[in-house]
Amino acid sequence: MSDAGRLGREELEQAIRSGEIDTVITAFPDLYGRLIGKRITGSFFLDEVADHGMHVCDYLLACDMEMDPVPGYGFTSWETGYGDMHCQPDWSTARRAAWLPQTAIVICDCLDDDGGPIGVAPRQVLQRQTARALERGIVAKGASELEFFVFAETYESAHEKGYANLSTFGNYVEDYHLLQSTKVEPLVGEIRRRVAESGVPVEFSKGEWGPGQHEINLRYAELVEMADRHTLYKHAAKEIAWAQQRSITFMAKWHAEHAGNSMHVHASLWDAETGKSLFAGDGDPIPGTRARPSKLFRHWLAGQLEHARAMTLFFAPYVNSYKRFVAGTFAPTAIGWAYDNRTAGFRVVGHGEALRTECRIPGGDANPYLAFAVILAAGLDGIERELEPPPIFEGNLYTAEDLPQVPRTLGDAIAEAESSEFLRKALGDDVLEHYLHFARTEKRKFDETVTTWERARFLERA
Repeated sequence: MSDAGRLGREELEQAIRSGEIDTVITAFPDLYGRLIGKRITGSFFLDEVADHGMHVCDYLLACDMEMDPVPGYGFTSWETGYGDMHCQPDWSTARRAAWLPQTAIVICDCLDDDGGPIGVAPRQVLQRQTARALERGIVAKGASELEFFVFAETYESAHEKGYANLSTFGNYVEDYHLLQSTKVEPLVGEIRRRVAESGVPVEFSKGEWGPGQHEINLRYAELVEMADRHTLYKHAAKEIAWAQQRSITFMAKWHAEHAGNSMHVHASLWDAETGKSLFAGDGDPIPGTRARPSKLFRHWLAGQLEHARAMTLFFAPYVNSYKRFVAGTFAPTAIGWAYDNRTAGFRVVGHGEALRTECRIPGGDANPYLAFAVILAAGLDGIERELEPPPIFEGNLYTAEDLPQVPRTLGDAIAEAESSEFLRKALGDDVLEHYLHFARTEKRKFDETVTTWERARFLERA
């Protein structure tokens, strides 16, 4: 793996003292997976923040998309006065923000007054699960395939239009289409290059299954590092698009007539001591393939399948997320597994040390730290209980009538997560209740909103 763009502490300090870097973005992922933080003058970062971190208001882990401090969280509230939390730089994340002039970025961990981790912080939720795996001698690795639409609009013009009648950059389905991807290469190519120069290794980009839709694939990594890469890429891509008078969206379903944006999560487990795959086995192959999965792989897969409905809240966290689950659109509707079959909720791919699971349920709007965390937790539960998966499915899972289905609404997903003893045990009551309140707030605020669809349908004719 290339270390291009990565900065050790000494390198960053030298770059600041030489004037090469004059701004350090210190940031952390919030409940939505957005990067939140401060731009700190380089010299002040060296003098005060590098060793001691920074403080931010704790409402940032208890507010909604509009920065509304939402009542009802146990973590913080108006009653506690919305105090500070401590953000400590994780030096392993320091890198150049190559899409910005003279700027570096470092991701922070959120700590309480005693220096302990704040359990509801998304990065800590994932770190807790990777630590559980490591206790068993397991290193979890993965990669997320993140899709987005490009618009021939700025974010400002989209706002002025009320987010209606937006023009995509491309007017036909361009899956793998090289001519159309050439037209958008000034933007997509710039994203590829700049994130690679920022310590986020890129594999490739391609047109996707919608007009103006694209995908950039990042190199797989250990799960916390992968979630950091995902989040940095998503943030940088928006800023690069804005700088070119374009806009992009990772919204799960921005238009009813077009494909949704997915976040397919590939995952595999590795021996912490030997570095060898724990999924590659020497037993009977999956029929018709060269893949010989280990017992541990079967247990891992079984855990995913058993808990998929409960996990969906963390794969599809908003009301809009559920509009992506439409048959025949490459978004899954059934919870089953199959080998190299894109109609399955869980697609098994590869063989030997490349054998892995691909969870196709998450959307492009999912918080990667949370999605990765529940995937790992479910797999560990399957391993600990030595669960066995149901028979492999062959054929079109969209027409399967005897398989459990992906929850169809946010309300259904909330109910599944709320009743899941597995999630309560794996995440802890405080963490699960925090995210249930987050989801209930999203649902409530949508339920209280009068939409343009309602006005068009009922204003005159009702």
